Amino acid sequence: MTTPAPVTAPASRAGSTSPQPAGPAVPRPAATLVVLRDSVRGPEVLLLQRSPHLDFMAGAFVFPGGGVDATDSAPDIAARCVGLDDAAASARLSLASGGLSYYVAAIRETFEEAGLLLGYEPAGHLLDLQPSLEETRFAEHRHAVHDRRRTLAEVCAAESLQLATDRIAYLSHWITPVSEKKRYDTRFFVAAVPENQASLHDDIESVSQLWITPSDALAMQSRGELMLRFPTIKTLEMIADYATTEDALEGVRARGDIRAQLPWVIRRRDKVLRILPGEPGYDEAQWVNPSGSESVCSETTPGVVTVLSRRVRRLVAPNPGMMTGPGTNSYLVGDAESGDLALIDPGPAIDAHVEALLALAGQRLRWILCTHTHHDHSPAVAAIKAATGATVIGMPPPPHSNQDQTFVPDCVFAHGDRVQVGGTTLRAVHTPGHASNHLCWYLEEERLLFTGDHIMQGSTVVISPPDGDMSAYLASLEALLSLDIEAMAPGHGYLMVDAHEAVRRLVKHRLGREAKVVAALTALSTPAGATLDALVARVYADTPEKLHPVARRSLHAHLLKLAHDRRAVEHEGRWSPLNP
Repeated sequence: MTTPAPVTAPASRAGSTSPQPAGPAVPRPAATLVVLRDSVRGPEVLLLQRSPHLDFMAGAFVFPGGGVDATDSAPDIAARCVGLDDAAASARLSLASGGLSYYVAAIRETFEEAGLLLGYEPAGHLLDLQPSLEETRFAEHRHAVHDRRRTLAEVCAAESLQLATDRIAYLSHWITPVSEKKRYDTRFFVAAVPENQASLHDDIESVSQLWITPSDALAMQSRGELMLRFPTIKTLEMIADYATTEDALEGVRARGDIRAQLPWVIRRRDKVLRILPGEPGYDEAQWVNPSGSESVCSETTPGVVTVLSRRVRRLVAPNPGMMTGPGTNSYLVGDAESGDLALIDPGPAIDAHVEALLALAGQRLRWILCTHTHHDHSPAVAAIKAATGATVIGMPPPPHSNQDQTFVPDCVFAHGDRVQVGGTTLRAVHTPGHASNHLCWYLEEERLLFTGDHIMQGSTVVISPPDGDMSAYLASLEALLSLDIEAMAPGHGYLMVDAHEAVRRLVKHRLGREAKVVAALTALSTPAGATLDALVARVYADTPEKLHPVARRSLHAHLLKLAHDRRAVEHEGRWSPLNP
């Protein structure tokens, strides 16, 4: 037999009695300013190299920035902010209040760390520090502010300055990973370097400075010549394509809602990665690795086991493809150390996969459960049953060529039927639509739903008539909203959280596609009607043409639903709208 790859158990969840580590540090509010200047090769950014003696990001090149102080929200400094008040700043940062303090902190920290002060003189122009006396006087102000002997408001009062908060654009929102001892909730801003001012590192927190184009900085980082932290890299990538500083500022100001970016640490293929919200596997990384440990694995690589919880392990079959993504997910359910086990979706009858599942389950496999009988989910049942004698549970295959006719269940389950697995409970949830015999399996103790092909991560499900039914599919999706689901483990791809929101998005997407079908029927309406080929080109214009043959099946399912709803009619293979 093939021995599965070694796995690392995730941090405790779902009922483990292991001692729990202390919770993550509470992130401190902070602000960072990306200072730009034009050059013949495009905008350059100011990077400061942090002292190697610091306990946070030692030696890294960073943008000027730091924590928000109480003085940053004082009324006397707020009164000196030009073109921005707290209400407007808070709205831009999606805060109830206190947003202006982040803008002030970005200016103050840049003054302390780089000697640049975004302020207006009484005449209305930006502060000019070219005269040597001015430069000397403001250098003393700078050190006094850094040492907390003077506030920025006091400097502004002494010099009759207003803060140029109107020249700062809000770029992004980053939160330090939960595994870090020091954490910051940081707002990133962008501004042009003030004319007639020269940057100079402070020789306290920073030991050198560098003006460099974003592309050059990224190239140096990739060669190991420049130490950059993850948010700095991503920020440089965001602004690398702008031709001028003004273009960058206009582009940043035009950004819509800005969502917080909380990188999550996970190990994949022996590499430690930091992934962001919206990227594949982010939900799963949070689920299996709540502490952000660099030792916890999350994989969809065929043959590699991922421990999703104390009760659930996943092994991906080696059948990657356009319809299967990285491969079919097979799940072992039950306590990893003792007791009976159940196997959900053994997958295709590939010898190496069957051997790996048998090695992982050992002699404790008692049940084999299938979500449905498409050829990538159930054919391995026969070999595993023969090797273990496990009881097979599911629904018989419909009489179609895309169904595994070798699948013969020992027990035919209906909606709501339960099976006890080593002290846990799996409940059948009948979800016809993708297939008429489709069952999701609900792990009651973890509120985890094994969704098979009813809901997949990273792609929508193909609904292929005659067994696929769009009306039934939408009804099955809606029915899940009454089930208390914490997470969904799909037949392909990574685990997903925020289940009800994911379901609502799918329903919205399908109804949006249905509206496109109705519009296309109207636009292509002729006495003869429109062909499926003509409709698919119009309805799926946003889909790569190579996928149109597959999209054609779901289009047919939409049309059959519309016909059922008396909104469309078919005659000799052509479709027309049916007016109410």
